[in-house]
Amino acid sequence: MPGVRAPVPLTLQAVAELVGGRPVGNGARILSAVGSLEGADGETLSLLSSGRYLDAFARSRAGAVLLPPRHAGAQPGPEDRVIVADPQQAMARVVAAMFPAPETAGHVDPTARIGPGVQLGSRVRLGPGVVLEAGVSIGDDSELGPNVVCLAGTRIGRRCVIKPGAVLGGAGFGYVAGSHGAERMPHVGGCVLGDEVEIGANSCVDRGSIDDTVIGSGCKLDNLVHVGHNARLGEGCLVMGGSVIAGSADIGDGVIIAGHAAVGGHFRVGHRARIGAKSGVISAVPDATDVSGFPARPHREFLRAQAALYRLAKITGELEELVHERSRA
Repeated sequence: MPGVRAPVPLTLQAVAELVGGRPVGNGARILSAVGSLEGADGETLSLLSSGRYLDAFARSRAGAVLLPPRHAGAQPGPEDRVIVADPQQAMARVVAAMFPAPETAGHVDPTARIGPGVQLGSRVRLGPGVVLEAGVSIGDDSELGPNVVCLAGTRIGRRCVIKPGAVLGGAGFGYVAGSHGAERMPHVGGCVLGDEVEIGANSCVDRGSIDDTVIGSGCKLDNLVHVGHNARLGEGCLVMGGSVIAGSADIGDGVIIAGHAAVGGHFRVGHRARIGAKSGVISAVPDATDVSGFPARPHREFLRAQAALYRLAKITGELEELVHERSRA
């Protein structure tokens, strides 16, 4: 059960109407919890998102299950079901309805430190140890968790969530060659977050050097993500844990960057592109392209190259064996 919120019980029929699905079984069944197939009981709504979990489905005691049309007739398994195209998306809707966020007023923890000229919108919540330097602005209904630091001039939109330990608006890693070695480039740009942005715990978004670093509305950054100075993310991007976006990278709308990937500085990643886990982007990525590996290349090309490499290892072994046989002859 998410957090400590009291659930709002829903009938199977209500769940089906909420998610636009087709109910099967007892539409009056009351559901007051969500959970996995393995741990579910008669009041729990679970989901079957993949055929890999059919064995767990067969053993489950869930009260009802969300499942896709291809598994609508799966037997054995719970008889009360909701048939829906995307069970995971449907579950997200059910959780939001069953565990609605409480109405909250604004709250500033007494340990928060707020500099001059800070502007807080309505119902903003600041956790323990938050630091807001001069000129920071935060939009309505945004929440900053414990020990978040927003350096001077950072601008945060409405309904944003900044998780504990995140640092926004710090000077980026910018240096120029000088007569006495590397000299720091002053950073006078801003750090701007659109509406409904989420920044994960201990993530860092640097301020720009002479321009702004921009995180577009609807972007979600996981924990331990680093966005360098002057980088720009379009709307609705997903950036997963441990990823790095270097300075002046230009990320389009709806881009997905999987865990521990890196995007090099000044490169363009097109709209709706997907970057595979642990990939290294060192050239432009066209719109709607899937890339992976290092250097990142089209995903199918990367898989073919990997397969060829494994075959080469076998061929090398066979050649070495042949050389040894000839040397013994």
